[in-house]
Amino acid sequence: MTLREKLAQLVGVWVGANDEGGEVAPHQHEMEQPPDLDELLPHGLGQLTRPFGTAPVDPALGALSLQRSQQRIAAANRFNIPALAHEECLAGFAAWGATAYPVPLSWGATFDPGAVREMAAAIGRDLRSVGVHQGLAPVLDVVRDARWGRVEETIGEDPYLVGTVATAYVQGLESAGIVATLKHFAGYSASRAGRNLAPVSMGARERADVILPPFEMAVREGRPRSVMHAYTDTDGLPSAADEALLTGLLRDTWGFTGTVVADYFGIAFLKALHGVAEDWADAAGLALASGVDVELPTVKTFGAPLLDAVASGAVPEALVDRALHRVLAQKAELGLLDEDWSPVPAALAGADPGEPETLRGLVDLDPPANRALAERIAEQAVVLLRNDGTLPLRRPARIALIGPNGDEPTAVLGCYAFPVHVGGQHPKMPLGIELPTLREALAAEFPGSELRTVQGVTVDGEDTAGIAEAVRAARAADLVVLALGDRAGLFGRGTSGEGCDAASLDLPGRQRELLDAVLDTGTPVVVTLLAGRPYALGRAVDEAAAIVQSFFPGEAGTRALAGVLSGRVDPSGRLPVSVPAHPGAQPSSYLAARLGQASEVSSSDPTPAYGFGHGLGYTEFTWSHLTVETGESGTDGAFRVAFELRNTGDRAGTEVVQLYLHDPVASVVQPVQRLVGYRRIELAAGAGCRIAVELPADAASFTGRDGRRIVEPGALELRIAASSTDTRLTAPLRLTGPVRAVDHTRRLHPAVTVDQL
Repeated sequence: MTLREKLAQLVGVWVGANDEGGEVAPHQHEMEQPPDLDELLPHGLGQLTRPFGTAPVDPALGALSLQRSQQRIAAANRFNIPALAHEECLAGFAAWGATAYPVPLSWGATFDPGAVREMAAAIGRDLRSVGVHQGLAPVLDVVRDARWGRVEETIGEDPYLVGTVATAYVQGLESAGIVATLKHFAGYSASRAGRNLAPVSMGARERADVILPPFEMAVREGRPRSVMHAYTDTDGLPSAADEALLTGLLRDTWGFTGTVVADYFGIAFLKALHGVAEDWADAAGLALASGVDVELPTVKTFGAPLLDAVASGAVPEALVDRALHRVLAQKAELGLLDEDWSPVPAALAGADPGEPETLRGLVDLDPPANRALAERIAEQAVVLLRNDGTLPLRRPARIALIGPNGDEPTAVLGCYAFPVHVGGQHPKMPLGIELPTLREALAAEFPGSELRTVQGVTVDGEDTAGIAEAVRAARAADLVVLALGDRAGLFGRGTSGEGCDAASLDLPGRQRELLDAVLDTGTPVVVTLLAGRPYALGRAVDEAAAIVQSFFPGEAGTRALAGVLSGRVDPSGRLPVSVPAHPGAQPSSYLAARLGQASEVSSSDPTPAYGFGHGLGYTEFTWSHLTVETGESGTDGAFRVAFELRNTGDRAGTEVVQLYLHDPVASVVQPVQRLVGYRRIELAAGAGCRIAVELPADAASFTGRDGRRIVEPGALELRIAASSTDTRLTAPLRLTGPVRAVDHTRRLHPAVTVDQL
């Protein structure tokens, strides 16, 4: 291959599929002028960026457009190599008409990796069916400051929860033949003040013990084939130029063998934003040497600038060959280099491409099975924060639905859902999927109730004139359902989403005033939240009849919420992030050390209103009969404990058993407690089970003073809990023997067995 042919395999082109089935066209975007395909394609092309996710197209015609483009790409270059097509899939395939699943923060709320694996497999099958090869998900960033706009894209504030759920997503996506892409590697979520793409100031120990473990787990157990670097710099070193991270740790230590792709425009940012590169060629050389293999979303630094740099000897061609080998090996693995490769995707097998209009409607990306799965996950993700006994509702005669999210179809969607991410730019285009509003869901759930809907205020507006009408409606009702929360958007066009960072965790706009005014009426108020992050809820924590939290639960989210209110659905979600008591109590996390807790020497109290892992149901569970079978172990051994769990209520329910480790004395400061295991347990009324746990000593490991991960002897405490703030049983443990160094081959999980009683 010529140098130019080699480089062509290391770049993408941002395109949009044609809604009439014609070839894709370069996307006109604000960052760069699109390239000339006639000039580019004779040398080849590495990737097609978001052919379905750039503009609304009928899925069948989009698949035909991609098919014809792949034929052109393969025919245009000497080696007949097609492009690899990638799409976003943060909450489902980001395409017109595709299922909108709950956002990742809701995945975390389920505490159910199995359901997430099933969802990811379904998403992968849909991607594969129309000719897509790679999905840009999951996000493994651990929440460090809930003011960050992209909290909705994360799985939670605990690295073990993030790691287990994200690994399940990777396994599901890869099982369908789709290349999963871990992002953002690493530290993006730890930016100062929760600002998007801001500097990161964390130390090496926080990075090693909080930020990196989810990626390590996913690489080891999920076997993803791609990783995306983060935009941010950590202590002055941008991730895209961090050879120790992208090559030393990821490849040499963890054994990753796939491709590292650039976050969009991230290589150019080495010059434009970070100031560590003098020109585009310098940026390209830095990224390539560090281990970035593919420039996305479109050709910029890896084009003419890198061509000239290699030709002049400034950048070794061996670095190009290294990246090229990885890219072509992945294409070979996907079958794109096979002699019998066909551009025809499975969804169009046997279809007549000569009459494109006859294909319209042929491909269904939101079939009944998808919708049922989306609804099941949405139901599992709803978190009941507070309940004074009002829920489940007993068929109230008059319901006042008040608030900005009561009658808004897209209130259930995050910023990467297609109707929000792209659809907003095409207001005349139908949404493509059914998005019942909360008003419609409540009307269906409570057909005998009189339902009055009043907006009161908008999500983030300053007009309070509608509060008076809301108060009148509340006083005339038997019950108020108060629909608060966010509007997803991009770069300031919403209150949650990429670039929509918050100055505080107060409810956006004038929603707090609406909440207070409705509470003042004395009518029982059930607060519901359709949001992308947790918010301080003020008086509602003590005065609301109930609080029901959901994190952008997807297309079936309002039905799930209504089902929880009626009791048709038993709430079983648990908080993947803490809900603050005060809007300014950030940055904080349950993973705080002792100095991060409330104290008498500071007037700022970070204690949450509802801690990580919290969630109520409609039945009661008792935890009892703890036995510590092995309470002392060497630093290379394991502990064994067992206990009983029983549903003592009058209906079936789900408990999420959470295991937290407390290390009272260590050689470096440790969080007061951290999650080391969990299990969802469903029990019928009156049923019980015996739960046995084998916890490896490796679970107690942390990064020591010399930078090595170690297990050291001493006393420990295993807290068997319903949440981080609700310990039910405590097992004293002790590690003995010498300090032991461990690495990425250590045991990551406890063994948990459940036997029915």
